[in-house]
Amino acid sequence: MYEIVSGMAKTNQIYGVPLIEVMPDIMSPAGKLTKRLIDIVVSVFTLILLSPLFVLVSVLIKIDSKGPLLYKQVRVGRKGKEFIMYKYRSMVLNSEEYGPEWAGENDPRITKVGRLLRELYIDEIPQMINVLKNEMSLIGPRPERPYFVEQLKKEIPYYYKRLTVKPGITGWAQIKHKYDSSLEDVKTKIQYDFYYIENMSLKLDFKIMINTVIVILLMKGH
Repeated sequence: MYEIVSGMAKTNQIYGVPLIEVMPDIMSPAGKLTKRLIDIVVSVFTLILLSPLFVLVSVLIKIDSKGPLLYKQVRVGRKGKEFIMYKYRSMVLNSEEYGPEWAGENDPRITKVGRLLRELYIDEIPQMINVLKNEMSLIGPRPERPYFVEQLKKEIPYYYKRLTVKPGITGWAQIKHKYDSSLEDVKTKIQYDFYYIENMSLKLDFKIMINTVIVILLMKGH
């Protein structure tokens, strides 16, 4: 049963007797408050510091392809609450005219400028607005679209447990695995998401932040 719920349980002992505690409240109230304060400070600092870069990015996107500057999409957040997530547009206009589909690593719909934005994680920067609105956190499982959430609930047992925490701009799955271009990739990433949910801590968040910076510097953004 522990393997089935995969990461949604904490082990403990009482006088040597092993116990499994299902869905404990991992972070303390002080930890949650600190995490929120870090989200706010980093988001505000990033938006102010990189404001000159936004002008350049906006010009490049407009020159490279037709379409809006920002890409707005409905995503599923904590407890299944839907919200509008913002990204710099990195694909051609009407890229999903035939229905929702995952973006592959070498997806032909990605524009030239969009590929660079993805590799440097610049396309994710507008989500700092979502963080300030308390819809997302800097660190957490990536939010998915309602269409895929419904599909994944049918395919993956206990998928809904992933919705018990606030989604993030980057997470353990993003620094540990490649593009989720198939169901198998998604299943693998969910194991990493469950690990994060089980082991949520400020220490783990800082570790993910540092690794994300390394991924950006190596231009291996997902």
